[in-house]
Amino acid sequence: MVRILSVGLIVSTVALVAWGVITGYDNVLSVGRMWKTPAIKPYENPIPVMAGGSMPVNGGEALFRAAAAEEIVPPFPLNETAAIASGKTAYQYYCIHCHGKNFDGYGTVGQSFAPPPGDLRSSRVQSMPEGVLFKEISYGIPGGRQPALATTVAVDGRWHAIAYVKSLGQRQ
Repeated sequence: MVRILSVGLIVSTVALVAWGVITGYDNVLSVGRMWKTPAIKPYENPIPVMAGGSMPVNGGEALFRAAAAEEIVPPFPLNETAAIASGKTAYQYYCIHCHGKNFDGYGTVGQSFAPPPGDLRSSRVQSMPEGVLFKEISYGIPGGRQPALATTVAVDGRWHAIAYVKSLGQRQ
């Protein structure tokens, strides 16, 4: 009987220690595990089909792509509280997997890249003009790992994500 209780106590102790290590890994370390990340949902608003024979006279993705990055300006002030809050949500859906919860490039996906994705709180990113960030997020970085998100994230969503990243400030 003592033997059975001893084995049960040892098994329980090992299971409790394993649970503590796994929980600590998820909650304390800056890297996570794939099953612990939020789900990515596809962009839910379908792009409207343009009627045949019509031509847009303003707006549209083609104009952003053709414009110089320095000429692209946000359609609203990026320091608005609502824009930053919406940007945090956009970051958690589309960016956290690579850039991580600490914005340093060590997300669940990004930690496997060599080199890792860029640190969003670095002086390089924080001093970058908004238009340049918009083009890099929208159309990717040539020779880099940033995917083109123009077909995945709405224009306002990209601007909101930029507002959130800019609100973080430079890492000290």
